[in-house]
Amino acid sequence: MPARRAFSLFCLLLLASFAKAGEKPWIEVRSPHFRVLTDGSQGDARHVAREFEQMRSVFADRYPQFRLEGGAPLLVFAARDEQAAKSLEPAVWKSKGAKPAGIFHHAWEREYVMVRLDQWNEGAHEVVYHEYTHTIFGLNLHYIPVWLNEGLANFYGYSRFEGNKIYIGAPPSSRRMPRQPLIPVETLISVNQTSPYYHDEDKIFEFYAESWALVHFMMFGPGMDGGKRLNHFAALLQQGTEQKKAFQEAFGTFKEIDQALSSYLERFTFSAGLISSPAQIDDKTFNVRTLTLAETEAELSAFHLWTRDRAGARTLASQALKDDPKIGLAHEVMGFANFSDGKDADAASEFSQAVTADPALFLSRFAQTMLSPIANSNLPADEDALHQSLSQVLDQNQQFAPAYVQLAKLALRRNDPQTALGLSRRAEQLEPTRSGYHTMSGQILLRLGRGSEAAAFARFVADRWFGSDHDEAVELWNAIPAAQRGDGTLLPQNPFGEAKTIEGRVVSVHCPSNEQDWSFVLNHDGKNLTFHRKGGSVTGFTDTIWYGEDHFNVCHHLEGMRAIVHYRDPADSTYAGDLFYVEIRDDLPTPAKAETPTH
Repeated sequence: MPARRAFSLFCLLLLASFAKAGEKPWIEVRSPHFRVLTDGSQGDARHVAREFEQMRSVFADRYPQFRLEGGAPLLVFAARDEQAAKSLEPAVWKSKGAKPAGIFHHAWEREYVMVRLDQWNEGAHEVVYHEYTHTIFGLNLHYIPVWLNEGLANFYGYSRFEGNKIYIGAPPSSRRMPRQPLIPVETLISVNQTSPYYHDEDKIFEFYAESWALVHFMMFGPGMDGGKRLNHFAALLQQGTEQKKAFQEAFGTFKEIDQALSSYLERFTFSAGLISSPAQIDDKTFNVRTLTLAETEAELSAFHLWTRDRAGARTLASQALKDDPKIGLAHEVMGFANFSDGKDADAASEFSQAVTADPALFLSRFAQTMLSPIANSNLPADEDALHQSLSQVLDQNQQFAPAYVQLAKLALRRNDPQTALGLSRRAEQLEPTRSGYHTMSGQILLRLGRGSEAAAFARFVADRWFGSDHDEAVELWNAIPAAQRGDGTLLPQNPFGEAKTIEGRVVSVHCPSNEQDWSFVLNHDGKNLTFHRKGGSVTGFTDTIWYGEDHFNVCHHLEGMRAIVHYRDPADSTYAGDLFYVEIRDDLPTPAKAETPTH
């Protein structure tokens, strides 16, 4: 079939699936802390909402000091069957053999869950509760090693609900239990995101299974004090203690734990914790309503946008606006779709219409603010207006960390680094897993002349993150006077062998067809150099860029930004392109002289 005809047929099929997804209004169930949207039955949606409330109550009971809501609202889509799920996740179903019972989408600004109601009790809940656990611990811990992160997620992900009883730590099926011989515990706790145990198909199963087993042992095993030793270990990590040292202080030698864990797994039965469901979780009291068709289409369009399907998002948002031109969420979706395509004026217009239609849309207000002239103006009146607008965003969502980041930058422009530090630390507390927020605090500390404290921030990030995040921390480290750094050195990571490195400012970016084939011009010491890449983008970027990970696009909005480029010799014809990796920096502002108004 000719390529053009094949593409046209694909588009027709895609549009047909979207039309099916929005052919009738969905039902909304609201519990005290969750929204569930479904094209299935009201009763099934109530059941899903009830179990999410029960899962949340587990963390409220076990970790009373934890924050349980973050800046990214969580929305659950409960699809009635495989066909409905496929219309929500068309890209997933293209993968050979992929028919997931549940998927959890982590994003910076929103989080989405897709579950199949016809498989809710056949694995869907385990998948999404595993990921929900990641969200909860990510909101509260500055650092959590990979084994503990996955072990805790499995421990709570296997929770079971029977009426008003909640069983935590229930063992998985026998096929998911670890096999002997076990991975040595010292090796297990050293696994990071670059390790074969975290990527190789023949090793990752053992890593996940044993991580669950080790956490289960630390919760219920002999001599573990009912999890108190594990809590002590986690506290040591948050204080900055090196992991192996913290582990041995909390649990004993690695040899002792190897032997104890092996013996623990030889038993025939495993304990589980029992928690009673709070009396107030009564699904009969949950609010239920049927969305309008336009509301349904808008909610579905947002799901497609935040799951990186801009074409699907546009189709559904356009239809929603045809059915109801004043539906704010559809305008918001169109705004972000336009922004990702580099159509900033169109995006700003859509965000303005979104806020007018629904003033509660804090993301639209934030994006509208950052696309307006006041975002970069040094006029005192504009700076006041910027502060007021960002404060309004926080009035609507006090846990939205990017607004604190932009307020910190504004304080720096106004030569108030002390206020900037407080705002930056608040962003850190809200999103502790974003390394760039820690690095920003370190940079502000350096400006305040507190180099030794800044060095601690730089080392904290460099020891725990990889790639561009690590290298950004090394930049901070190298900017600190040597006498204030303390012992040791920090080096940038270079996994690219003979790659050369150069730094400059991005002059322009060219994407001839899509993000897979792109090139850009870098100005280095007054000379323009062109680099290109084929087969996918490889880019790291600073967390403090206002549009963040959800809307980052290598084709747009990079002009003028500082970039560190790792590249190969263009004369080497072995490769399709000369580019290995690009690190995009978002340098913090310096105090600027006020602009003089023109008349």
